[in-house]
Amino acid sequence: MTNETGLTMRRRNLPANVPRVNVVSVVVLLAFVAAGVGVTLLFANPLGAIAGILLGLLFSRSPKVAKQWEKAVVLRLGRYVGLRGPGLFWIVPLIDSISAWVDQRIITTSFAAEQTLTSDTVPVNVDAVLFWMVYDPEKAALEVQDYPQAVSWAAQTALRDIIGRTSLSELLRGRERIEGELQQLIDERSNPWGVTVQSVEMRDVIIPDSLQDAMSREAQASREKQARIILGEAEVEIAHMFEQAAKSYKDNPTALHLRAMNMLYEGLKEKGALMLVPSTAVESMGMGGLLGAAALRQQKLAGNEADEGEA
Repeated sequence: MTNETGLTMRRRNLPANVPRVNVVSVVVLLAFVAAGVGVTLLFANPLGAIAGILLGLLFSRSPKVAKQWEKAVVLRLGRYVGLRGPGLFWIVPLIDSISAWVDQRIITTSFAAEQTLTSDTVPVNVDAVLFWMVYDPEKAALEVQDYPQAVSWAAQTALRDIIGRTSLSELLRGRERIEGELQQLIDERSNPWGVTVQSVEMRDVIIPDSLQDAMSREAQASREKQARIILGEAEVEIAHMFEQAAKSYKDNPTALHLRAMNMLYEGLKEKGALMLVPSTAVESMGMGGLLGAAALRQQKLAGNEADEGEA
């Protein structure tokens, strides 16, 4: 995990010794100070104001306010006595202390595995996001020193472990399965700390540029191979259909002549079209007269166009 992510985690889970000023503490302090000043004015003795200030500073440490999503872990002379919050609660000054404020919302943690070898010895960089929450604040505060950092390291080591026993193709194609295995592995490690994993999502898998080029060429060659196979299958189907057509024309010369006339019509219906027909086809199919008529028709069309141009 990067230093930036670590700083974010520490800001999100502030230490217990960070001052948390609340309105109730300020009211208690002002009340004792006002009482001390009143005693000083009444008896003309400055000890009243001094005592009021000292008592105000002492008892203003008693009221605490926990936010809706927080739990405060209270220790009495170093011994765990319970959880407090959310809302207003009181502790005994100088005897009770709050060791941690535990955030029970869902927390997101970014983690990565850089230059990690897959099972087929390919170095990859993997970025992922972990969604987790504290379900037992007591365990999170007492069983592990810094549970956010522990969860982050557990996620990173689990990711490296799974990458090391997964091939590159499985890593690229089976993300859902890998995310499920990763979530289960992290959950097993973090459950004793009172932490449960909601989900894990892999954001990106980066492979070396040289390997990307090789995979691209391999994919292109595979597509060309598939295209050639499809073209060959189409040729086989066309040949089979021609074979069936030849069988139909074999016993029906009239149909063959009609087909020949249709082919000539399709070829000569455009002005200026030219069609070359083998002499053997002309002799065998009796197409001499038909070709002559087509030629005369073409000549007549050309003459008409010339007359229109002169006019």
